[in-house]
Amino acid sequence: MAAKKETLRSMTGYAAESADIAGIHVTLELRAVNSRFLDLSFRMSEDFRALEPGLRERIGERVKRGKLECRLNLTARADAALPPTLNAALLEQLGALSACARATFPEACGLSVAEILRWPGMLGESGVDGEALQAGTQTLLGRALESFNASRAREGDKLKALLQERVQAMREHVARIRPRTPEIVAGYREKLSRRLAELLPNLSVTPDYDRLHQEVALFAQKIDVDEELDRLLTHLSEVERVLENGGAAGKRLDFLMQELNREANTLGSKSVSLELTQTSVELKVLTDQMREQIQNVE
Repeated sequence: MAAKKETLRSMTGYAAESADIAGIHVTLELRAVNSRFLDLSFRMSEDFRALEPGLRERIGERVKRGKLECRLNLTARADAALPPTLNAALLEQLGALSACARATFPEACGLSVAEILRWPGMLGESGVDGEALQAGTQTLLGRALESFNASRAREGDKLKALLQERVQAMREHVARIRPRTPEIVAGYREKLSRRLAELLPNLSVTPDYDRLHQEVALFAQKIDVDEELDRLLTHLSEVERVLENGGAAGKRLDFLMQELNREANTLGSKSVSLELTQTSVELKVLTDQMREQIQNVE
């Protein structure tokens, strides 16, 4: 059964939504950057911290990787009525504590009116319907996630195109060098044979010619890079398949970059010509370019 194709997404993204919910104005922001795993953090008033578990669960269903920050700002509507008086008991207690603190630290500044008015409970109970706020915030988060994932998908399409370009460039390097490898190996083998022919007459002992020819043949096999080129093409086909299927593909692609780099290194270590060495270097450069871009893939 063919794997279900999904959108390839970047880990970076941003979205913001706002609405009036349960008598207050709510603004929800999502912003994310790269991370090896899903790292969620929340910024919101402690009075509404009870909303966090539901938000965390919902985000975890739609986002798999990234360092994601969720900001939730809740402010009273401009037309909301203020209470006629302050919380007298809390105000008295706050004044006593402030006076005690200043007796120990005379140089400390007193509380400002703004700080007193913002003190939790100073304006009485918020009167916010908790269930309505929870439901409304979930709806708001749903809209934000749609916008957030849409922006990440657009970025993912750009990353996919960049990666496909580099895969094609690597295929072209392999296609160019592959027909040349038998000629390169044969040429190097002939060079070794000529060199041996020059050296053998000067030896003080009679050489084992059969053994020498066997060693030359074995060395020619060791410098043959057909297997490395085959594996390179196999890995490139897998990269293309993963890109096409999309989804949370970042870790799989990162692993494939390690395999591509390994084959390019082996190609360089077995090289007996400048042409093979240059090809190895070009393949490694393209692999590093892809690996850098893959760090952004979910």
